[in-house]
Amino acid sequence: MEIQFDIEFKESAPKYMQIIKSLLLAIGKGKLKRGDKIPSINQLSEEYLLSRDTVEKAYKHLIRDGVLISVRGKGYFINRVDIETTVRILLVFNKISNYKKQIYNAFVENLGRNVNVDLHIHHSNVNIFKNLIKNSLGEYDYYVIMPHFYDKAEEAIDVLKLIPGEKLILLDKDVELNTKKHSSVFQNFEKDIVSALTEAIDLLKGYNKIILIFPTIILYPKEIIKGFRIFCIQQALEHEIIYDFQENSAVTNNAAYVVIEENDLVNLIKKCREQQLTIGKDIGIISYNETPLKEILLDGITTISTDHEQMGKTAAQLINENRKAIIKNPFTLIRRKSL
Repeated sequence: MEIQFDIEFKESAPKYMQIIKSLLLAIGKGKLKRGDKIPSINQLSEEYLLSRDTVEKAYKHLIRDGVLISVRGKGYFINRVDIETTVRILLVFNKISNYKKQIYNAFVENLGRNVNVDLHIHHSNVNIFKNLIKNSLGEYDYYVIMPHFYDKAEEAIDVLKLIPGEKLILLDKDVELNTKKHSSVFQNFEKDIVSALTEAIDLLKGYNKIILIFPTIILYPKEIIKGFRIFCIQQALEHEIIYDFQENSAVTNNAAYVVIEENDLVNLIKKCREQQLTIGKDIGIISYNETPLKEILLDGITTISTDHEQMGKTAAQLINENRKAIIKNPFTLIRRKSL
């Protein structure tokens, strides 16, 4: 006697994947046991009005994984029931950097067993992102995405809305999706920089001016600029924003610099040496984003940074616990000799 299993088709997922998941679920619930016969390709395609190719593709995947066995002249039978279902995760970053590597390593290391993570980069390009998501809908159990988009941001949000809320975890930045109840582990770029710089106000007031070096070649959230301005106005500090720091730029004596991008940090340090300015005395430096190198460079560079490892760990915990939450990631000031 052939045993039937339930399939509830959803438009957002490829039908062959839904066949696979339904059969594995039936095995997990004990509805299908080793040796049970399942419907033939023709029977299943006719019953659910599917193309024969769709059913055949699902069965081939199951045979490849040893779940099914095909017996010539008799049909398809359950071959294995000792199945540990692999959780498939699509992880999408906006770019590759040392900080993203920290997040990735912590995320992967803290996930449970039988997890497969596919990493992709969208480069803040909405068209790349749109194609990636549309071609992967229904293929993954979770979509963990950094939604850093600077052009066509509304279009990117429309793409995010295609993902079922229970499967979506936004990473590094949260956005309002209105209709979707998603999870996120995020920085608040505007409020974080205000809070962190306020912790250093005793040192910053020792300088005549606070200067933010904001990059233009590599994109960063503009909320950082807004938060910097708010902090300086609140504290009545003279301030300036410059965009990128070139090798021919001059360093302002008795100023504290907040540096976002590491190339600018390198150029600033070089220029200080050329002008014979002592870092931590003649000028101050606060670098954005903590790295191990900044702990030892120049006997320690002061940083303001989110905890990248904690971000990856928290996202993994949400998946391991099958939990939904909106979580603000820690952001702190680390005092060192450069300020």
